[in-house]
Amino acid sequence: MLLENALAHYYPQVQDALRTLSGNSASSEFTPGVELPELTPAMREYLSASELRHTRMGRYRGKNLALLDLTRNPGTMTTKTFASLVIVARAVRYIQRTGERITIITPSSANKAVAMRDAVLRAISAGLVTPDQLNVTVVVPAGSVHKIRASELLTDPHLRARNPIAVYRGDVPGTVKTIARTMVETHGEALEKSAKTNLWYTLQLENYLAADVVRALAEEEFFPPATAEPRLHVHAVSSAYGLLGHAYGRERFGGTGLPSRYFLVQHLGAPDMVISLYHDGEFDSRHLPDYSYEPESGRHVQREDPHFPAVTFDPRETLDPTFYTRTPVTSARMNSLIHDQGGGGVVVSLAECLDRYGQTRALLGEAGVPVPANPTALREWSLIMAVTGILNAIDRNLVPEDDILVHGSGCYSTGDFGEVTLRDMHEVDTDDDSLRNVVLDATAL
Repeated sequence: MLLENALAHYYPQVQDALRTLSGNSASSEFTPGVELPELTPAMREYLSASELRHTRMGRYRGKNLALLDLTRNPGTMTTKTFASLVIVARAVRYIQRTGERITIITPSSANKAVAMRDAVLRAISAGLVTPDQLNVTVVVPAGSVHKIRASELLTDPHLRARNPIAVYRGDVPGTVKTIARTMVETHGEALEKSAKTNLWYTLQLENYLAADVVRALAEEEFFPPATAEPRLHVHAVSSAYGLLGHAYGRERFGGTGLPSRYFLVQHLGAPDMVISLYHDGEFDSRHLPDYSYEPESGRHVQREDPHFPAVTFDPRETLDPTFYTRTPVTSARMNSLIHDQGGGGVVVSLAECLDRYGQTRALLGEAGVPVPANPTALREWSLIMAVTGILNAIDRNLVPEDDILVHGSGCYSTGDFGEVTLRDMHEVDTDDDSLRNVVLDATAL
């Protein structure tokens, strides 16, 4: 099943979700409101990147595996497309209504930054706004530079100046959120007056829940119903926005059949949601299993907890810098869903992903998702993580469900996009003025 323009197809429901989720916000910060533009031919073209596909992925140990492919926008190849298109559409409506300018400020581990830049470029290319009416500044950690994509926002001199990429070289990637938030709180009002633009900090959960209701709506309309037993939804997560959006979509728009169950997959660099799930909401790293070094294999092993990797090259490894969020505010909500409806979670390692790489590649190939034969070519591991995690969980008897849907949130490799280097970025630090100066230069044109 292929749905070519999911956001246009479910436009009224996405608008309803925005109004319900964000309509009563009491924040004093600028937002453009929750209204979307009229669904004109130009808007339909703008939203056409929101393609999704549902397909079989084969069987494993008697269980049916299917894929919800959310990576089909070639400009991003991740699910971040959906929320970013909705966020920018809200900005477009405000600009069209008021004539005022908007500057979006977005901290990101990488994929959200790419998707926000792609959405801004799409809005400009579709003629919905001009480059001087809407721009975006993204802030990313240095460890994610290899994930950032070149586009016309980089190659066109005017668009490049208006839409800078800021990079932070510090040791804690999540500091990009603090840098962006502090800049807006400290300098936002002065910047808005001097540059005559509205600064919009766009990290609110509601922006993502509203877009991700399309997953539940598409499942209800097009997928085979889950009637014999609950369907298990598997997702590689940092904060689990996608699964929460799916759950909200079922709740808001009356999904039929049995309640959905949710399964989280994380990595050792940021395992907090799985720790919290099984340890009463705590994020304490003391709940991690103890690993012992195995000289004959050169790997670290543990057999204490089936929810964590049995083997790893390094118990402190970061498999993919995309997943960098620690102690996410969404964890309590996700825990409640899983405890009430069923599901679970596992943490995977690079060693486990490599051990299963050929098997995972074959399953995804059956579902029509190309995965490079050489794993060193991968630049986004989330889909590999999700498949590895559910296969491990099945082997460890952690999954009673036979109806399993993997949410494909990201998969791309070298050669899929033009890369950006540090020379193309503006270095910032925790000093209040560093990001302010970048934004000031971009908005003063």
